[in-house]
Amino acid sequence: MRKLRAAAIQLRSGIEPAANRAQAEPFLREAASAGARFIVTPENTLRMDRDKARMFAAVGPEKGDSELLAWGRLAQELGVWIQMGSGPIATGEGKVFNRSFVFDDNGKIAARYDKINLFDVTLGGGETYRESDTVEGGQKAVLFSGPMGAKIGLSICYDLRFAPLYSAYAKAGAEIITVPAAFTVPTGQAHWETLLRARAIETHAFVIASAQGGRHEDGRATYGHSMIIDPWGKVVAKLDHDEPGFVIADLDLDAVAEARAKIPAWHGGREFDAP
Repeated sequence: MRKLRAAAIQLRSGIEPAANRAQAEPFLREAASAGARFIVTPENTLRMDRDKARMFAAVGPEKGDSELLAWGRLAQELGVWIQMGSGPIATGEGKVFNRSFVFDDNGKIAARYDKINLFDVTLGGGETYRESDTVEGGQKAVLFSGPMGAKIGLSICYDLRFAPLYSAYAKAGAEIITVPAAFTVPTGQAHWETLLRARAIETHAFVIASAQGGRHEDGRATYGHSMIIDPWGKVVAKLDHDEPGFVIADLDLDAVAEARAKIPAWHGGREFDAP
């Protein structure tokens, strides 16, 4: 039996990366002490700042970034794999990537993923988001071999609404799919758990969803409710609030193959012409 203990950390990130790491560190240490070997933090863990001018003035390239180096040292010290949900990384062309980093238990970057689907929406009530104004979208899905050889597919927040990305991960053999996120309160209340469970059911993979929650320093409000879901769509661990904290669960990786053997729905299916 291949069992991997994993944790999803919920944060309320602000403007300063060092302060955000300080907020996350007690949860990382507690989860590691409880046996977690793969720990996921939310989207915008590195920095949550809607002030474009201030954000661009502070953001630089990946190489030599002091906070990324600090996250790597923390993973090495704890002897765990950490997915730092995401942070802005300068593209050199007037925008940033919304980039997720996975650090292995030696503190090295094992995988990177740039958010593909950008959050350009109008929710009503004056709530409008245009992520593409500042972010350059990623171009490729990323699947890597993590702790215990687990095959892990990466996504970020708004990607959750685009099922083909997750089907591609399932077809590539992903056993775990991560969804670090910063969902708005209205969309979180309406769709967060439903979409997460749907992706787990469609792919028959574990889903680890780490969320931002509450009212942030820059004024934005996020939904929280981080959770871990099994390949049959059952929520096995969940925070029922938007306060910082974490959930932890044992992932039986053999359950992925068992679920896929029962209902291999993503193995093809009929193709239809548009009406």
